[in-house]
Amino acid sequence: MENTEKFTNNKQIINFLTEQFPLCFTAASAPAKPLKIGIFQDLAARLENEERVSKTQIRGALRQYTLSWRYLHCVKESEKRVDLDGNEGDAVSAEHAEHALKTLKESKEKVFAKQKKAQKESAPKRAPKQVNVPKRADKKAPKKEPKNEPAVDLSNFKEATHSELTLQQSVKVLLGKSPVSAVVVEILKDDVQVQLASGMTVKVKAKHLIV
Repeated sequence: MENTEKFTNNKQIINFLTEQFPLCFTAASAPAKPLKIGIFQDLAARLENEERVSKTQIRGALRQYTLSWRYLHCVKESEKRVDLDGNEGDAVSAEHAEHALKTLKESKEKVFAKQKKAQKESAPKRAPKQVNVPKRADKKAPKKEPKNEPAVDLSNFKEATHSELTLQQSVKVLLGKSPVSAVVVEILKDDVQVQLASGMTVKVKAKHLIV
């Protein structure tokens, strides 16, 4: 009996596309190929009777695929674009190649900047240099009581919901005592997968994200 269980996330759909159209879509372990302009319409027509995935889901998965660093690396001037069957068509124009390079650069800079910021925030602060001052014999300095770290004020943040989250959106994840910067990489049925500044990805509930 044919499996008709609906796909619930972009990863499943992209894997499905690589299985159905291996000469067009490639797995993460292989170099990507520039896609034919208008490939979405071709996919919509080919998968019209596919009950496991909707056009909206196809569009979202296609966007994630074409915004990946691996795909942006392959969009170079004069490279041939391919259709669903792997047939070569028009070459990538200089304008499209330049746009892909710019998008790739901005995406990397954004990730690296967040990683640098997270590392800076997590680095221990250096205590000010202490200078020994001779103390008078008849007076003793009072002992300083340790101060508790103030709790993080979350009143200025808004709890996220599934409906307002989008891919590549910058959010804060409630991990431990302090919110951690992250980027939304996948929106699932019940959970949201985010990538922390450290590069690690975690799944959390939308209510644990703040925007």
